[in-house]
Amino acid sequence: MPPNCLTSIRDKLGNGSDCSGRFLWGVTATVCLGDLLRGTNLGDRLPELSGRSVLLATRDQLAAALALIELDGVARRLIVCPPDIPSVHLPSVIAKCGVDAIVSDHDLQDHGGLGGPLRFTCSTAITPVKGQEVEHRATEWVLLTSGTTGAPKMVIHSLGALMAAIDLGQNLGSDVVWGTFYDIRRYGGLQIFLRAILGRGSLVLSSASESVADHLTRLGAHAVTHLSGTPSHWRRALMSPQARSIAPCYIRLSGEIADQASLNALRSFYPEARIGHAFASTEAGVGFEVNDGLAGFPASMVGAHGEVEMKIDNGSLRIRSARTALRYVDAGDGVLADEEGFVDTGDIVELRGDRYHFLGRTNGVINVGGLKVYPEEVEAVINRHPAVRMSIVRSRKNPITGSLVSADVVLKGGPDPNSADGQIADFKREILQICHQSLAAHKIPATIRCVPALEIAAAGKLVRHHA
Repeated sequence: MPPNCLTSIRDKLGNGSDCSGRFLWGVTATVCLGDLLRGTNLGDRLPELSGRSVLLATRDQLAAALALIELDGVARRLIVCPPDIPSVHLPSVIAKCGVDAIVSDHDLQDHGGLGGPLRFTCSTAITPVKGQEVEHRATEWVLLTSGTTGAPKMVIHSLGALMAAIDLGQNLGSDVVWGTFYDIRRYGGLQIFLRAILGRGSLVLSSASESVADHLTRLGAHAVTHLSGTPSHWRRALMSPQARSIAPCYIRLSGEIADQASLNALRSFYPEARIGHAFASTEAGVGFEVNDGLAGFPASMVGAHGEVEMKIDNGSLRIRSARTALRYVDAGDGVLADEEGFVDTGDIVELRGDRYHFLGRTNGVINVGGLKVYPEEVEAVINRHPAVRMSIVRSRKNPITGSLVSADVVLKGGPDPNSADGQIADFKREILQICHQSLAAHKIPATIRCVPALEIAAAGKLVRHHA
């Protein structure tokens, strides 16, 4: 193979590095990466998967991580199936992607009795390699988008695009232990997975069945140094008594708007940590990172910088880079990039001084009497109140204006959200005062409700239901 040819994850792992002291930690099992390089978790059937379109559908995230390493460079196409995909969508995914093999750690009969593709079993157990010869190839990675209520869109990435934002020359070292609240079968989690194993570190995997407190305890037990999640992940973590069980040196936020209140809370709680937030999406890839402790991003980032070029069109952030996906699997999902190669992220930004601030998503706007309200913009203001841990803003139907703004708020502590006394009334008045100082009249919540918790989707984002 020519030295400049793109190699697989497995080849990059074994390229002159000692993996004996590096691990992937799951909830119930641990695998040394050195053992995986000398063995396999797919048994002696790996050659049968060569050149196939493979659907990876596991319950266990560690089993998925091992199979990803094994299948890259072997499968023609690798469809990474998140565990929360409704079973009703699987037949469509299989048909559109031309799946002719399924790798799983469980019986898929509960997914509608899928027939046709060959079945292969994977696990967290490593067995010796028996001289298997497998042809090397460039694998197409198919990732499912998140944030939709219907059938998910599917985008095709190359390994090169997935790795483009990762500085392999940085060589973080084997003493680096990454952790993530994400599932690695989503784009955000996959980025952390690749950063950890290709940056010569270890990784603590999350689990949907694990409580926040238990996950934090496990992260602390493995002395996590680098930790990533959405702002919602981090807000929930700070609400847990186990938040003190970790002492990361680097904290990374992505997947949602990182408001100033969240950044300040993390800075106060983990004063020794470097804190950064990144903008990324499954379609556009990693756009940029911000490490100055401030919400939004400097206006100077707009334009061409290295391999990434950004522009603002009608308030919407657009990105062109080698990190973007190649295309949608199904032409019916539309064109991923415009004629100039820019991907419309659907994220609306506003210039304030020398800095752009995120307002919200194009498809999430609330229409109040013909005027636009972006829920995230209102939430960022509400979250400034020192007693607020997190909030969500939704639309509420109104016969005159069509919709009104309604807010649910989770408190850090102190006032009991179930209390009917004047303390809660005072609290709500203070919230409204902050909103009146910062927002136009049509953006101010008509109602504020104190709640004990907010629903978080499997992708780590607030669940936004609109009435």
